[in-house]
Formats: sequence, structure tokens, C-alpha cells
Amino acid sequence: MTARNISQFWEWGRKIICVGRNYADHAKELKNAIPTEPVLFLKPPSAYVREGSPILVPPYTGNLHHEVELGVVIGKGGTAIPQAAAMEHVAGYALCLDMTARDIQDECKSRGLPWTLAKAFNTSCPVSDFIPKERIPDPANVQLWLKVNEQLRQSGSTSQMIFSIPYLISYISDFITLEEGDLILTGTPKGVSAVQEHDELQAGIQDVVTMSFRVDRQD
Repeated sequence: MTARNISQFWEWGRKIICVGRNYADHAKELKNAIPTEPVLFLKPPSAYVREGSPILVPPYTGNLHHEVELGVVIGKGGTAIPQAAAMEHVAGYALCLDMTARDIQDECKSRGLPWTLAKAFNTSCPVSDFIPKERIPDPANVQLWLKVNEQLRQSGSTSQMIFSIPYLISYISDFITLEEGDLILTGTPKGVSAVQEHDELQAGIQDVVTMSFRVDRQD
């Protein structure tokens, strides 16, 4: 069997574990309570989309939002990982977008239903190239930004996260075994807003990586 290449984790990684409301200002802008423990949801690997392919608006939403996030790529699996050892399980990072059908999410929340249709649709997880661990020596102090049609919409730092990356790895692994190639989305800073068909999205990690995506309507 050919060895798997972690730098192409999106081709074979088995799950995307997302953390909601991990920035207080983002929780507040959506009128959500600030959590006392991580809020988790999942995306399937079919959510991945790479530069050169478009973000597709699902036919059932009229309010698709962008959320720029730092993704953590797991290089060594484990269960019940202690916080002190958590970073040993990180292979690297990726710049990610958590595309969200906000109207569907709001409806699901009001009815006490899961967020799957709002979060897990095809192309709901745009990802950058793999970023080796050494290129981000301090993941707790990373500047994220996102522009729509050249207009800055989101700008924030991972220093604003409520739950740190080691805490998230430890917490998640208590309930869900982490495997090589898994991706953890660590939450988004404030400034989320709607995108429309034909919009151009640009996102970046300051001094590390940028990526661009076009929004199209699903046929």
C-alpha cells in the first residue's frame, strides 16, 4: 500500500471536526451565548473543495455565509490525548472556510434539529494547501482575514479563541478518536456575512498563505 501524503490530507482524511462559537465576538454577533465547553459538529470529506473549483450555493439556501478559520491537520491519531501532549499529534495547518447556510441553521436551531444541511453540503469546506507545522510556530497568535470582492469582511487573531488548540484536541479525543488526516476547524472571528453568486472570496493567514474562491449556484 502506498504511504499516504499528509500534505494532501483532503484526499484521504476521514473526517472534519468543527468547533462552533469559539470566538466570543462571533458568538455575540449571532446572538448566541458564549459557550462554557466546545460546541462540536461534523462535515464529511465530500465537503472539501480546492482552489480552481467553485463554492457551490445549495439550492435550498438564500443566505450563505463565509467563516474563515485556522484548520489543524492531525498527523498522529489518538484517544484521550492529554493537553500537554496534544501538539505532538499536529502535523500542520490549513486555511479553511466553513461555509454555512445561515437561514437553514437558524431554522434548525429554532426547531432543535441538527445543523447538517446548514454545514455539511458539498463544497462547504474550502481548504488551502497544507501548511507545515514549522511555518506557524505559534498557532495561538495567527492573523486571519477574509475579503469579498476586495472588501475586508473578517479580520481576527487566534489569540481571541475561547478554547485553545491543545484543549480542543484533548477534549475532542475524549469522545471521538482522532485519526491521521483528520481536520479540526477551530472557529471563526466576527464579521461573517452573506455571499452571492459570482462573488470572489479571498482569504489569508498573514505572512503564510492566501487562497481565492468564486461562488457559483449549484445546478
